[in-house]
Amino acid sequence: MKAVVLVGGEGTRLRPLTLSAPKQMLPIGGRPMIERVLDWLSPHGINEVVLSLGYRPDAFIDAYPHGESCGVRLRYAVEPSPLDTAGAIRFAAENAQIDETFVVVNGDVLTDLDVSRLVAFHREHQAQATIALTPVEDPSSFGVVPTDRTGRVEAFIEKPAKGEAPTNLINAGTYVLEPSVLDRIPPDRRVSIERETFPELVREGRLFALGSDAAWLDAGTPATFLEANLAYASQGASATGGVDSRPGLVTGSPQATVRRSAIGANVELHEGSVIDGSVLMEGVVVGVGARVIDSIVGPGARIGDGARLEALCVIGAGQVVEPGLAISGVRLPAYP
Repeated sequence: MKAVVLVGGEGTRLRPLTLSAPKQMLPIGGRPMIERVLDWLSPHGINEVVLSLGYRPDAFIDAYPHGESCGVRLRYAVEPSPLDTAGAIRFAAENAQIDETFVVVNGDVLTDLDVSRLVAFHREHQAQATIALTPVEDPSSFGVVPTDRTGRVEAFIEKPAKGEAPTNLINAGTYVLEPSVLDRIPPDRRVSIERETFPELVREGRLFALGSDAAWLDAGTPATFLEANLAYASQGASATGGVDSRPGLVTGSPQATVRRSAIGANVELHEGSVIDGSVLMEGVVVGVGARVIDSIVGPGARIGDGARLEALCVIGAGQVVEPGLAISGVRLPAYP
């Protein structure tokens, strides 16, 4: 079975990290986010993935030049201009000559959703399109999807006002589509599947949805990106409880302390430094007595002696935090 994975966005919510790399090439537990997505899809019979590319397509093509990763064949569909969600799906599917039922995934969602069950539900209901749903505490930032008792979607409400959502079940960013849906998407212009294609299918009674309590995380914000990395760190994918001595992971003083953090390759920690609840990407240097608390530090950045970062600072690739500087909730460099 084939899948289209949407990875073309600029990742503005994760800036400045995404000024130097596309969001799905940033590490989650020491591996690019896209590989976490492929690892999830592969056991469900997805053997070919079309990456719908826009921003920095070279990063993906250079990383996987042979068109394969995680046992999945990769194809690349590079949008000539931004086409929004539905437009990107049509462009990628036509590029890969998809002519049978296929899966679509938002590339910044980390989940253990049972895709096989979703596909089976889709076929049982002879749907043109089926959406995976997940419950959230506050649905106002998402597409809310009320259904009848059979799973037929009754409405598609994009980002309702707080307190006005008819359900807490939201669009989880995984779809099963028939190729006939592509004919509904006008070519060569921006088309939103959430605001145009899905509402049209609702009016015809051809859109279904299936709820799930599977683990689900939109890793596209600094807070959720940090959460995802710490979840993998807690599973042993990174350093915890002191300087990890595995070759190539951390070098520097044994008097440095690392607690529940995700540490990239070739990180250098100096005496008295403390890393707690944070992400340090490849090649980061942390100076003597510096503290990095609940923050994210991009590749090759340098944290000066005695500096203190806390409250979700986000430091971009190659940036320098001056010695002794104390910052809280700062993004460096700042961006418009």
